[in-house]
Amino acid sequence: MCGILAVINLNIDKGKFLKALQLMEHRGPDNSGIFHDHNNWFGHNRLSILDLNERSNQPFFYKDYLIIYNGEVYNYKELAQEHQIQTDTTSDTEVVLKMFIKYGEKALEFFNGMFAFVIYNLKSKEIFVARDRLGIKPLYYREIDGGIIFSSEIAPILYLYEDSISDFAIRQYKKLRMTVQNHTLYEHIFFFPAAHYFKNNQFHIYWELDYSPKEPPRDDELRWLIEDAVRLRKRSDVPVGSYLSGGLDSTVLTYLLRPDHTWTVGFDELNEFKWGRLAARNLSSKHHEVLVNKDQFLQTTEWMVKKRKEPLSVPNEVLLFLMTREVKKENTVVLSGEGADELFWGYDRIFKWAHQANELTFEAFDQYYCYGSEKDDEIIAFALQDLPSGSVEQKIGYYFQTVHLHGLLRRVDNSTMLNSVEARVPFVDHRLVERLAGVPFEWKMGNSFKEPLKRLFKDLIPKEIIARKKVGFPVPLETIFLSIPDGKKPYDAWFSFNLNLLKTEVEDV
Repeated sequence: MCGILAVINLNIDKGKFLKALQLMEHRGPDNSGIFHDHNNWFGHNRLSILDLNERSNQPFFYKDYLIIYNGEVYNYKELAQEHQIQTDTTSDTEVVLKMFIKYGEKALEFFNGMFAFVIYNLKSKEIFVARDRLGIKPLYYREIDGGIIFSSEIAPILYLYEDSISDFAIRQYKKLRMTVQNHTLYEHIFFFPAAHYFKNNQFHIYWELDYSPKEPPRDDELRWLIEDAVRLRKRSDVPVGSYLSGGLDSTVLTYLLRPDHTWTVGFDELNEFKWGRLAARNLSSKHHEVLVNKDQFLQTTEWMVKKRKEPLSVPNEVLLFLMTREVKKENTVVLSGEGADELFWGYDRIFKWAHQANELTFEAFDQYYCYGSEKDDEIIAFALQDLPSGSVEQKIGYYFQTVHLHGLLRRVDNSTMLNSVEARVPFVDHRLVERLAGVPFEWKMGNSFKEPLKRLFKDLIPKEIIARKKVGFPVPLETIFLSIPDGKKPYDAWFSFNLNLLKTEVEDV
């Protein structure tokens, strides 16, 4: 897990490029490397996870190519063996580059993991950029003056070229708690689209989620997929820990992983400590409880917004950050449960509505999904464009897996990488996502909440966890923001707090 920065066909001073790269040193404090060729700059901050030897530092060179790479391709050992890739390191970086040299963009079809990378041909001067199927790893870009910048974070791009905040993006944030359709809060900075590659100055899609109806998997098939997703994500040359709230998702992952350390976080008046202790009772791990207070929450929010030059999507992003700061004392890699609710429809209120609805209306979507109180049908229409044909249930399932999940993945990456910790998300293994997309409502939401997951692992985890009702990641916004106007939601106060911090920071710059 690392931070990458590429400046293509732009005349940038070396000192300025180094300063921009340094702005995300937290993503990779173990080594920093750069390469310059004509008006092309490539920079990499390394967080050493696989092959801790300096031979795997980046930019990584082989023959006429270099790569700067953020993420993990977990099945790199199998790929090296199956495709006769000879390696001089024990890192996935070398395998990714050599697979690309051998297969070109077709190599992306073989990768199981989370990644964003830039490959440069030293002879032809061609670049190739790609991002993983579901957008687990972030990558931003800005086109300017005939050139383009790619970066793991927004701050380096803003340092190189100032930009203004978009009013349309603010409306997205205030309605949906995030920006969508690859927008950011800035006019000219965009997300590199998930499941795409960039070649010959054009974006190309290489993977699409098929949400057409399909038969559910057998229990043994599904259990193997989940266990194998965890098995692959155990691969590390540094210790791997796990978040453990005591909810179903984190408990399943933790019992499959069996780590030495587990963590949960909360406020004194609102937490899941009891459930975390219960979940940890049959594990040999040391369980840690991280307590947060109101002042710490507000101060940390302010620091995070100013550091990242972005508003935070959800308040529990702050709790994740503070918990991961403690994680870093023991582990550099941690498993997290993002993606399970999208797979097994843990958002039962909206999915029960979608199952019964005959039409996807803006009014209903606003009622069952949106977070801000202000009516804005234009933003809802913008968010819901490009949904597949089919039932309301299929459309909402697709939205959650490709749009809503992206917001959660931004949250976990932001919170963990600010602490130089790599978060891995087994429930976002693309094999699981593909297999469960389009299976019947009755199978996913049968007689009880997340029934397939409970059935599969009832032999493994405490029965009290199986019987527990779903609880969100609790943050007491009502007590943190006491003066919420009539007709407004607690989230409205959260949005305003973040936006005021961001506007102040941008104006100061």
